[in-house]
Amino acid sequence: MRFLGDPPEYDLTYEDAFLVPRAGAVESRLDVALRSPDAAGLPTPVVAANMTAVSGRRMAETMARRGGLGVIPQDIPEDVVSDAIHLVKQADPLLETPITLAPTETVGHALTLIPKRAHDAAVVVEDGRPVGIVTSGDCAEVDRFTQVHEVMSRELLTLSTGQAPRDAFDALAEAHRRLAPVVDAQGELAGLLTRTGALRSALYEPALDGQGRLCIGAAVGVSGDATARAKALVDAGCDLLVIDTAHGHQQRMLRTLEAVHALKLGVPIVAGNVCTAQGAADLVDAGADIVKVGVGPGAMCTTRMMTAVGRPQLSSVVECAAQARARDAHVWADGGVRHPRDVALALAAGASSVMIGSWFAGTYESPGDLHTDAHERPYKVSFGMASARAVQRRTQHDDPFERARKGLFEEGISSARRYLDPDAPGVEDQLDSIVAGLRSACSYVGATDLEAFHEHAVLGVQSTAGFVEGQPRPDS
Repeated sequence: MRFLGDPPEYDLTYEDAFLVPRAGAVESRLDVALRSPDAAGLPTPVVAANMTAVSGRRMAETMARRGGLGVIPQDIPEDVVSDAIHLVKQADPLLETPITLAPTETVGHALTLIPKRAHDAAVVVEDGRPVGIVTSGDCAEVDRFTQVHEVMSRELLTLSTGQAPRDAFDALAEAHRRLAPVVDAQGELAGLLTRTGALRSALYEPALDGQGRLCIGAAVGVSGDATARAKALVDAGCDLLVIDTAHGHQQRMLRTLEAVHALKLGVPIVAGNVCTAQGAADLVDAGADIVKVGVGPGAMCTTRMMTAVGRPQLSSVVECAAQARARDAHVWADGGVRHPRDVALALAAGASSVMIGSWFAGTYESPGDLHTDAHERPYKVSFGMASARAVQRRTQHDDPFERARKGLFEEGISSARRYLDPDAPGVEDQLDSIVAGLRSACSYVGATDLEAFHEHAVLGVQSTAGFVEGQPRPDS
């Protein structure tokens, strides 16, 4: 990567920069390979951040199915994380895990479960076999104690396991169905497939472990017995460890990282967060395969306003990526991503993957409950990992005095509404936009993979007016 003209003497964030188009021979954006060049080797270089309001089992499963990764946060109890890992490993790499209901369960219960999936449906199952489909529309204006067999659709189209995605799509299209249960040779429910899911399975390669199961990551803090937790998580099947703290360039992080690295657990280790070349170098030297870069750019983070500490994210990534690569390691850009263009810029700057937090909090797959405001707009509640709310979760075993004292020192927002995009309410919808933009960016630069993208990329610096000019203005 290089700059158009002389490199700027001041730091840049994503809105300050643009990619310069170059002559190239990429004829189709589908010719671009997006596998990350780091130790994780993700087919899609996007990671759902280890935030409690972002990454749970559903997020991890969905991200892995589309080639990315979800990282379970460090403040989740070890047994709960192990259960999540187990469930993700059991999930089908192609078929969605359906919400299931018994015929006698109530509409009220159905309405608490259906919003957990972007496809807005549950499969009604009897003796292991699908007997109906129920959607939120079927439950509208119905008494909440009504049993679902009274409102479900009984005219079922079923697909078969092993059916090619194109054949499944054609069957759904011919029957004018949006989705259908998938059954095995015995007629028992094996999963669910939507038309869009069939298309995506032909465009995305899932992130799989050596046994063909979906991948999942988990985070460890630097307090407590981090080595014991790290070993337990890997024993449970975790594919990648993130050692995480807000200020990653400190002795406690280095000691923890060295101790976990010494265990030789056989999975990539990610550590952070830092925003300087020296920070990246020290973490790699201590045992990190990947360094997490970003201090203060997150939407829920108040660090810069509270402390003045931090750095514009694009310059952080450029500097840290160069230092890590010089040591045969890589960086993940963590924070500050608001548009698909930001993902492209981070990867052009040298990141091997991009971590996304608050953006993904406003999707069906994030862990929070779905709420609606006075205008019936759906949203989820998000909060920062250094907020008073998060600190309270992490210190629940401390005595009341210690909890109260630690609660005074917060650097994050404890509650914010993340509205679901009405046109793209699921994380897969967001991934579609990100991947489409990234593939096109590579083709504009003349790159067929991410390493060539970084090598060929030329970044220009723009004014605020230049950034505004690039935004769509449909109402002008």
